Amino acid sequence: MAKLKHFDILNIKHYVIFITILGLVSCKETPKHLIELTGKQIAIDTSYTSVDSIQEFIQPYHDRVESILDSTLAYAPFVISKTDGKFNTTAGNLMADIVWNMTNPIFEKRTGNNIDMVLLNHGGIRSIISKGNVTSRTAYEVMPFENSVVVVELKGEALLKMVDYLIKSKRAHPVAGIQLILNKDNTVKTFTINRKPVDKNKSYYVATSDYLVTGGDNMEFFKDALSKTETDYKIRNAMIDFFSKVDTLAPKVDLRYYQLQ
Repeated sequence: MAKLKHFDILNIKHYVIFITILGLVSCKETPKHLIELTGKQIAIDTSYTSVDSIQEFIQPYHDRVESILDSTLAYAPFVISKTDGKFNTTAGNLMADIVWNMTNPIFEKRTGNNIDMVLLNHGGIRSIISKGNVTSRTAYEVMPFENSVVVVELKGEALLKMVDYLIKSKRAHPVAGIQLILNKDNTVKTFTINRKPVDKNKSYYVATSDYLVTGGDNMEFFKDALSKTETDYKIRNAMIDFFSKVDTLAPKVDLRYYQLQ
């Protein structure tokens, strides 16, 4: 009788072990694979109303953001536009000068070098600066993108490709630090950086946007970069910082890039 009980106990133990293992195996998750995505369009119309409790919660934050965006930083005595000149414009010159002035201290501190010139793109300027008060909202309207300033090291030979690009594009891409004078037949009469003729074997530091460095607007010459320095400084933030430092914005169409008549 004792042996039978011992045998029964062994069977029970084996049964428990078997059930446990079976349970563990059955609980093991099988890999899941996405096989279908479905969705539907929900129109936002007058049938939807705001939830008062949510509106009351976010209203103070909304009002604070609006007050910051609309606080006056500077004044524009006239409309600043990217279409008021053929080869350089008031808006383009302002943008390029801001990038140079606000970014150079950062670049110099990090590398011990100075920015030689700036090149941005005409299409990156998305709005005029209206006559009157200039605010942080103005900067968001002109530069709604999250582009940051990158400083690229290029040989003078690559900058000659840049000049060819500027001539062929026939657009007033914002530049600073250079003077480019064209003859009547679109050939180059003068191309200087920091008032000195460009040396094709010398390295120059060009401040531009991260968008253009990656080939945006077909600026392929940036592929010849010897080095790249990220400044972690958004162009829009540079604009806001500059607006905060000055009283009046008064950029001019000048002789940094023009054609002889």
